[in-house]
Amino acid sequence: MAKIFQAPKSSARNQKLAGQTINLVIDRLDVNGVGVGRYQKKPVFIANTLVGEHVQAKVVESSSKFIKAKATKIAKLNEQREQPVCEHYYVCGGCDLQHLSHQGQVAFKQQKVTELFARQGLTELAWQSAITGQNWHYRRKARIGVQYNKLGEAILGFRQKESNTLVAIKHCHVLAAPLANIVITLSDLLNELAEPKSIGHIEVIQTERITLVVRQLRKQTERGQQIWRKAAELHGWQVIFDSGDELATLAEQPQMAVAHNPLSYFLTTNLNHQQDTLEIAFSADDFIQVNEAVNQRMVQQAMTWLALTPDDVVLDLFCGLGNFSLPIAKHVKQVVGVEGVQAMVDSASANAARNQINNAAFHQLDLNSDWHNQTWQSTGFNKVLLDPARAGALEACQQLAAMHAELLLYVSCDPQTLARDAKVIVEHGYQLKKIGLIDMFNHTKHVETMVLFERIATN
Repeated sequence: MAKIFQAPKSSARNQKLAGQTINLVIDRLDVNGVGVGRYQKKPVFIANTLVGEHVQAKVVESSSKFIKAKATKIAKLNEQREQPVCEHYYVCGGCDLQHLSHQGQVAFKQQKVTELFARQGLTELAWQSAITGQNWHYRRKARIGVQYNKLGEAILGFRQKESNTLVAIKHCHVLAAPLANIVITLSDLLNELAEPKSIGHIEVIQTERITLVVRQLRKQTERGQQIWRKAAELHGWQVIFDSGDELATLAEQPQMAVAHNPLSYFLTTNLNHQQDTLEIAFSADDFIQVNEAVNQRMVQQAMTWLALTPDDVVLDLFCGLGNFSLPIAKHVKQVVGVEGVQAMVDSASANAARNQINNAAFHQLDLNSDWHNQTWQSTGFNKVLLDPARAGALEACQQLAAMHAELLLYVSCDPQTLARDAKVIVEHGYQLKKIGLIDMFNHTKHVETMVLFERIATN
């Protein structure tokens, strides 16, 4: 007897649903800011929708566990819905939440953190006012992608949503004002070069001048150098070429290319009626906070929450260039900064010297390793600040308990790992005293958070 394959009923039903129009109400936003409703007892994910909206949508993907759909009509609008400013918003993957008011974005991000903490059993959160900055033109550093079409013409922009293909943009409302229209200028320049697939991307950095870091995939021609030199002189750019192995500045002659000069930004804080302005130097390939105004306020709040005194001895883990360490050093007895990347440690030490700070010392160490035998570990820290990457600081948090510091301040760029680490800190005898959002990336789903923990006194 012949056997004929028959798809499971659920699979056939799912395939039949694809392409159909459905109607539903959005009841929440997921962690990425995507609207979620329900249809046939399954969650339906619809981008660019908001809570309470009545949505007509076309199903684009259906499985046994979820449905993805695209809104075709919204009959009832959320009162916090706004018209996106950017013409590329619905295609470009750079922003996620331009259709939601800024107040609504902050509320969404706070709710996101609250839910992640609740999953760890942390439900009593003393929320403070969020740190915010200007709504547009706040980003002083960004990477602009470069691709080439079949004619060899350069396409510059950012990746499309859920794609590696670029959106050719003309203007970016998020980039700092001097950078906002630079894409058109760069596009014209690359097409004048007429060297297809010679450039991978261009990083733009705004300090006192504009710096371009050009990822050069092929050896430059003399004609190409002349074109870059002419553009740099015209626009006042500093141009740095990244070969993948080294960084070198644009020089008068190819053989005169030398290591690039450091960039810098200024950081002003005011604590106990003492105002300090520090110059933080960095290399073109170093990490810096992209939102200058929010960074200033973040550092200021960290210093305030730590209640710094002249007798404090502070440990700064994942210290980077000294963004927190150096301002703190101005108000305490001693600061020790620890960082995994030796080049950043060297830069932090140089920044201390640059600003005539002699009570800050910096060390290189993989903070995921055991560091109890390090000489600096026995310094006797009474306050600790940590600002890890998205992976968090689980190993560091487990080891911090042995120090018995009275205050721990955790600055996070990933709420999920923050919630995980916060549970560890609380389990080691601390209580969560304050928590606040840092709105470093307006109009995106990304969340930065500051949390203060205080050691529970024991008899």
